Order: sequence, then structure tokens, then C-alpha cells
Amino acid sequence: MGGFGGLPFPQGAVCPPVFPEAEPSAWAGAVSRLDAAFLAQDTQSVADVVVWGALFPVLQDEASLSNELQALRTWFQTMTLSEACRKAADSVLMPKGLLEFKSYLQKQPPPCLAVERATSNEPEEEEASERALTEEEIRAAADAWARGAAALPKPWCPQKPVLPVEGMRNVLITSALPYVNNVPHLGNIIGCVLSADTFARYCRLRNWNTLYVCGTDEYGTATETKAVEEGLTPREICDKYNAIHADIYRWFHISFDYFGRTTTPHQTTIAQDIFQRLLARGFLLQDTVEQLQCEGCQRFLADRFVEGICPFCGYEEARGDQCDKCGKLINAVELKRPQCKLCRGVPVVKPTQHLFLDLPKLEEQLEPWLEHSWSSGDWTANARYITRSWIRDGLKPRCITRDLKWGTPVPLDGFRDKVFYVWFDAPIGYLSITANYTDQWEKWWKNPQQVELYNFMAKDNVPFHSVIFPCSLLGADDNYTLVNHLIATEYLNYEDGKFSKSRGVGVFGDMAKDTGIPADIWRFYLLYLRPEGQDSAFSWSDLMLKNNSELLNNLGNFINRAGMFVCKFFGGVVPDMVLTADDKRLLARVTLELRQYHQLLEKVRIRDALRCILSISRHGNQYIQVNEPWKRIKGNEEDRQRAGTVTGVAVNMASLLAVMVQPYMPSVSLAIQGQLCIPPECFVLSHIFTCTLPPGHRVGTVSPLFQKLENDQIEALRKRFGGGQAKPTPPASAPVPAPASGPVVAPGDPQLIQELTEQVAKQGNHVRQLKANKAEKAEIDAEVAKLLELKKQLALAEGKSPEVLVPKGKRKK
Repeated sequence: MGGFGGLPFPQGAVCPPVFPEAEPSAWAGAVSRLDAAFLAQDTQSVADVVVWGALFPVLQDEASLSNELQALRTWFQTMTLSEACRKAADSVLMPKGLLEFKSYLQKQPPPCLAVERATSNEPEEEEASERALTEEEIRAAADAWARGAAALPKPWCPQKPVLPVEGMRNVLITSALPYVNNVPHLGNIIGCVLSADTFARYCRLRNWNTLYVCGTDEYGTATETKAVEEGLTPREICDKYNAIHADIYRWFHISFDYFGRTTTPHQTTIAQDIFQRLLARGFLLQDTVEQLQCEGCQRFLADRFVEGICPFCGYEEARGDQCDKCGKLINAVELKRPQCKLCRGVPVVKPTQHLFLDLPKLEEQLEPWLEHSWSSGDWTANARYITRSWIRDGLKPRCITRDLKWGTPVPLDGFRDKVFYVWFDAPIGYLSITANYTDQWEKWWKNPQQVELYNFMAKDNVPFHSVIFPCSLLGADDNYTLVNHLIATEYLNYEDGKFSKSRGVGVFGDMAKDTGIPADIWRFYLLYLRPEGQDSAFSWSDLMLKNNSELLNNLGNFINRAGMFVCKFFGGVVPDMVLTADDKRLLARVTLELRQYHQLLEKVRIRDALRCILSISRHGNQYIQVNEPWKRIKGNEEDRQRAGTVTGVAVNMASLLAVMVQPYMPSVSLAIQGQLCIPPECFVLSHIFTCTLPPGHRVGTVSPLFQKLENDQIEALRKRFGGGQAKPTPPASAPVPAPASGPVVAPGDPQLIQELTEQVAKQGNHVRQLKANKAEKAEIDAEVAKLLELKKQLALAEGKSPEVLVPKGKRKK
């Protein structure tokens, strides 16, 4: 059994409870009362390791501890410098290694950033939020607080359509165009549209003039294949799936300024213009390619229209581009016994003429542009690495035409029966989609002097955005805006495997809203585990843990308490505040977190910036616990004044969090804004923490922001999205008796099992909602009875012998 950060727990040891949000002083009593050097005995034990691990992320400067906590200071330093803890910190919390304890405190980044930075070329932030505060910082924070909302910039309201503005920071954001022939899964969503949306929302809160465009990529072989499968025309397929995509992104609160598609007249016009300019400047080549032709269909066959025997492993249903069994890439002409998927005829190999983009000739323009973009912009480490590997291996001419009907036609004699290859054509969709948004699209796309371009994508799309598309635009020589910041994620996997629509494995966009889990919870969790430096995996258990700990018990708990104290103790009006030295230190600490939040998001370190939000709410919870306003409000004049100050500071921290959380959870942000009646002019991000809810401000009705996810609910969802494998039907010795109310249940029916699983999850959500809203007991009992009956039917359908289920409060002793 493993322990913290690789430290093994002793065999049979029981881990004591740990509360990492507690102030270091909470441990002081336990440590200061010890005559021994360690917590439980004279030698280091599991108790020391667990407590040290809890304190390490929050206790960064032993010098900041008062002299009364000398025992804690000595113990913590001893633990940190011990060999075992050094190894743990080195491997988990501080991969760059621990230096001298003092040196580490002064120079190293917060542990939550160190792991990611080990795989990143990004410079370290100048400030770490968990370090000793200077007197100057404390004074500056107190001054900023006193200036109030007047210190904030006025929110920027751009014109419609959004166009670049002279003298402003103009940010153009694209997310990789999702292919229209499928439904995006959670990995697709976090890889491009959700990451881009989070950054776009942040940019707008910074008063940067921002345009975010996306749309469905609709041309190409995959669309034709899908049309054949579903018995529709390519246009009908595109219309159907474009609507599905738009509906999914709407549910996830993706704030596109415009969501379009590539099958438009603007796409044809712009793509053909770029092609003609490349042709005129000598950047296109012509060559002969051998391809399979179906004489029955009278057409050359794209790779996906061919099936045959894999030349490597002998699999009999290998596609013309890749074998699903061995995974090897295949040239369609290498297949043994190839067949046309459309008519099952035997195709023949014939030569065909194609056009190629002369990448070697364009390389002399590409390399200096890349060097400039890398030095002036933010490219993720994987984007740089993938691009370098392409250039290191030497660029080769790239085919830009295909023998298809569904695509942008090639405007050149001898090639008019062909269309552009999708990876020449698709990135031009960014331009044509913007052109469908505004006829002044060139102000964005032919304006590199005023516009910063951010491209968001998964790593498999990098070469097309960093090499092929820039080469096309450089060769066209028409002052195009090229990417300044290329942001690529790694892959998000599902539990222990990969998403698979055909096998029913994983959550796809059109299924998420049927789980009963709100969109903002999905957004939060996907952004919390965003695969920024390495692949990550969605986990139902971890989703439940993060929702219940970080959202419900940390963020939601703090904001709810802060607002409720105003309502309960001060009649819904923010009380007067008299700041003490401790309060001013808290203001400074929050300010440091806020500045780090900005530093990270400006570098598009979206996942790490989310930790700053949670850290502020954790500081807020500690502040409330230490000061106990619910007790002080019952005391003398001084105590009541202190309760007012703590409540006022806390509710203003909640107001700040409402703005900071908006890029991540927009609906939650809106709910906080409504509950606390935060003025719209305060919904803007600056680098200072100021008093936006002054004494006398009246708040609204405060209610919980989050609901607990229960284990039975999560297990039902895990089963539902785990591939739908039904357990084998047990041998039937006798008919299964019907439940007291309900139909006869046939054991082993997979469809029935899935339906009942979904009904159990839905009814469980309904019961939890009733309890959260404090509904009448009779109503709750009735709904609980329905839930128990559904669980009973599910057990019968699975071939189990259902236990007698009774409500928890009525169990026999």
C-alpha cells in the first residue's frame, strides 16, 4: 500500500483524519504539548507524514509562525529536511528538487504548479501566493481595499459585430473545428471548445476586445462515408450533426461570438483565392499518385471507402487508411483483396494526377516566422515539440486535392473533378466562418499588426496549424494574421481506457445533460483535470470527490456562509468594517492569489489558475473558522464589531470569487451575482482586491450553490457509461416473482437494465433535490419509496436476489 508521495505507510497503519484547510496553528497545540521531537513517539511515524503532507502546500515560511509556535516550526523544518520527505516533495510536489529549506521558500513556485512546470518551458511566475508577505504588500492591499469599486475599470461593451479597435488589445480566438460526422465526447470538448471558451471569457473580463469563432468542419471523406451509412445526402448529414454540435455547446455554456460551418459560399471564395495566389507564386506542384478506382461506381476511392485484408496482421476488415486490429497505418493500394465499401466490387489500381503544396520551398519563410512567434507568443511545450519534429525530419510536398465530390472544388483545368483535401481546406474555415459573421472579416484576418491570434486544439491537430496552414497563408502573401499563441492539450481518457461511441464507453456531449449533473459541474471537473502537460483521465469517483470536497465543502461552503452571515446576523445589509492587522494580511494574501491567477491565465495555464480560486475560498473558510463570527455576534460591543468586520470581508471575498469563477462556471457566477446583488459595474477583473460591497449594501436571498453527489448515483452512472455489458442471465429454475407494484421483470435484458439504471439515477437526483429544498416529509417518503422500488426492479433485472430495502431512517436495529 502506498503512502503520501511515495512514502510507504507501515503495514496495518490507520491513516488519521487530515484537514488540510486548517490553519497551521490548529496543529500547534498537539505539537507544542509534545516533549518528543515527533507527534506520536520518539521516531517519525505515519502521523508525522500525513500531517506534514497536509501542511506542506499551505505552510511555506516557518519564519511567519509566531514564537509561540516554535515547536511546530522546529518539527515542520525537521520533517521537510528528512530524507523521506525530501523524496516525496522531489517526486510529487517539487520535481525540481528541494534546496536548503530557506532557499526553497524564497525561490521555488507553489507545489501545485511545480509538477506541470517540470514538463513546460514556461518561465516561473515572479510571485508565489504562499510566501511571506512584505509590509509594503500589506499596505498596498489595504489601500486598494479602501478605494472601493471606483478603483475598478469600467466594463467594456464591444460593438456588434465585434471588430478590432485601435489602441485596444484585440484578441481573436479559434478552437479546432469539430468534424461534423460525429458527436463530441468529453475529451473533444475540453481539448478545444471548452478551453477556448474559458480563455475567451477571461479576456472579456479583462476588457480585451475579443472575438471567439468556431464551427463544424463539414467537407471530406468522413462526411460522404457517414451519409452512405445513414442513407442521407452529405448536406443532410451536415445539417443534422451541425445542429447536434450547436445544441451540445449551448448546453455547456460555450460563449461563441459565432458558431458556423465550412459548407458556405464564403468558404469556396476564400479557399479558391488562397489557392490561386499559391499557384501564381509557384508554390504548387503536380504529381501522379496511384489510387484504387471502382469501375462499378466510376470513381476513385478515398481510403475510407476501401476495405480488405491487412498486409501486416491479416485482419480481414482493415480500412484503407488504418487497421483497427494492429493499429498500423496502411496505404490503400497495399490491402490484400480490397473491396469497394459502396458496391462490394473489386477496385483496380490506376494513376491519378494531384496537386501538392511545396512545403520545402516554403520552409525558408516558415522558419523565421516560427522563431518570431515562439519568442513573442505563448506556445505550449507539446506544440513546439511537435512542430520542431516535423521541421527536423524535413518538410515534404503535401497533397492538397482529393478525388471526391463533397468538398470545395479545385478551380484549375484538369482538376475540376477534384476537391481540396480537408486539411488544406478546413483551417480556412476560420476565415470563412468569420466572413459569415461580418463582411468586415479582413479587419481580423488581414491585420497582424493589431490582432493577436490564439488557436486552441488537441495535440494531434498541431502540425496542420503550425506548419501546413501557416505555409499556405505565407505563400499566399496577402498580409494574413498568423497564429501568435498555439495552445494544445494532451488527451483526456475515460477511466481505464478510451472513449468509444460504438462500444458505449464514456460520456459524449449529447449524454451529459441526461446525467442530472449541471453543466457547470462538468465544466469545472473537465477544467480541473485539463490535460495540460500530460494525458489525464476522467474518473467518476474523482468527479464525486472534487464536487463534494472542492465545490460543496470548500468554494460553495465559504460563499454560502459569508452570505448567510450577512442575512442572519445583520438583516441582509453588509455591516461596518474595522480592519485589523490580520485582516490586512488576508487582503494581501488574496491579492497575491489574484495576481497569480492572472499570471497563469495570461499564459493560458487554465487548470493551474483554477487552483487559485479554490485557494482563496480555502483562506476564506480558515478566516471564518478562526474568527467565529457566529459566537462573537452574541458577545460585547467589541465582539459584535469584530463579527461585522469578518462578515464584511468574507462577503467581499465571495464577490471577488464570483468574478474569478465566471470563466469556469458561468451559471454559478451568475447565481452568486444574483444572491449577493453584486453591481454589474463590478463584474470586471483587475489586479487588485477591493471592497465592492461596502457597508450598507443589501444582499438578496442566499441559497446553496452546489449539491452533494452520492455514491449510488455515481455508481449508476459509471455502469451506464461503462460499455453496457450485461451480466450473463442466470439459469432460471423458476419464474422471478413480480414486485409488489410493477411489471414482471425479465432478468438479463440489457435494454431493461440500462433503462432501470437511468431511472434509478434520475429518481435519486429527484429525492436529493427534495431534501435540499426541505420538502414535506410525506412527499420525500413517497419519492424514496419509488426509488427503492426502482432499485428492487433493477436488482431483479440483473438476476440478483434483492434485499428488503427500507428507508435509512427506518432500519431495524
